Amino acid sequence: MKSNRPTVADILALKGKRQLSMLRVVTLEEAEAADKAGIEMVSVPPALLGPAFREVAPSVFAVPGLEYGDFVTTEEYLRGAFKAMRAGGDAVYCAANLRIIRELRDEGIPVCSHVGLIPSKATWTGGFKAVGKTADSAMAIWNAVKALEEAGAFAAEIEVVPAEVASLISARTSLFMISMGAGAGCDAQYLFADDVLGQNRGHVPRHAKTYRNFAAEFDRLQHERIAAFREFRQDVESGAYPAEPHNVGVASEELARFRDMING
Repeated sequence: MKSNRPTVADILALKGKRQLSMLRVVTLEEAEAADKAGIEMVSVPPALLGPAFREVAPSVFAVPGLEYGDFVTTEEYLRGAFKAMRAGGDAVYCAANLRIIRELRDEGIPVCSHVGLIPSKATWTGGFKAVGKTADSAMAIWNAVKALEEAGAFAAEIEVVPAEVASLISARTSLFMISMGAGAGCDAQYLFADDVLGQNRGHVPRHAKTYRNFAAEFDRLQHERIAAFREFRQDVESGAYPAEPHNVGVASEELARFRDMING
């Protein structure tokens, strides 16, 4: 299928012109919905990529995540990145060290990295809470952004950082800055489909906005599922199932022949 999805150059050309929308999707149904809704960018698990993904989502810019810890050595990151790009990715998410990001860049693989609250490294910034609320902390984020520029990343997610700090940083870097809970002064807004759809039964982040209540619908469907299974069991017990419409017929003469044959 011919693709009209944006390239890295297209994405970078939009920096500072308008904000793009980005979702974390984990199923083909979510990917298809994002594409049909006009979402420009999606983050995906690498396993979701492939012909089926591109069949249902031909237009989105897909960023598969090389999750921190699933890959360790530079060679593992490189192999994972090449595999993801061949499967239909447009860039890779990588929160590894700068040396690995440079290696990916040197092989022509576009890298989106991460600053601010980085879940896999949150212990260094005090856990799962906002980062950049002091001048020193904000400066550390800025230094990380400049280091990513030098390493060759093209984009960075900036997570749970004061909006004013993120806006100042975004305006002063060549990186395409993707806000997750970092205000409207960046280049894209990023949420998880689970939160948007209201199907997250755990903690909902402060920055998330819920547009539907899928959890209630899932509860309703589960109730109906249990009721349907119970009715089936009751029909089996009572003999109501199977009924005549559910059975395969046989001509009476053939049945008579078979009865004679089996009876010897």
